[in-house]
Amino acid sequence: MRNACYVICNTDYDPCKESPLIFHITSCIEWQTAQARGDYRAPSLETEGFIHMSTSKQVLHVANAFYRGQSSLVLLVVDETLVSSQVKWEAPAGPPAPGISQDDKFPHVYGPLNLDAVVDVLDFNPDANENFQLPASLNTDN
Repeated sequence: MRNACYVICNTDYDPCKESPLIFHITSCIEWQTAQARGDYRAPSLETEGFIHMSTSKQVLHVANAFYRGQSSLVLLVVDETLVSSQVKWEAPAGPPAPGISQDDKFPHVYGPLNLDAVVDVLDFNPDANENFQLPASLNTDN
């Protein structure tokens, strides 16, 4: 059973339909705040002008490099085609996480993330060794 942190905003989402999924790591508290406000605004939107997103092949590298030791995290699963703000695919904003090339392109959302683009919210906490693993329910073909 999911608690309030795991409300899926897009109830019309069909997981069998092919769609370009992108991902964002945030805290459960920030996600709950977004639900109350009506859109999601990562701190980077204010400081850098965009929300950092990842592909399924990038998200573990990002999590293990930048979220080590953090808990109460969720992984927002976002259908890029439903995002209202502009999405640009760009080089890493800073030094890339280990395992990611400087030539890799990351999706960056230039504006608030509309909640109906979030097709799933998954618990995303590190294991006992403080390493992150993709939830088994995710298809890693993106």
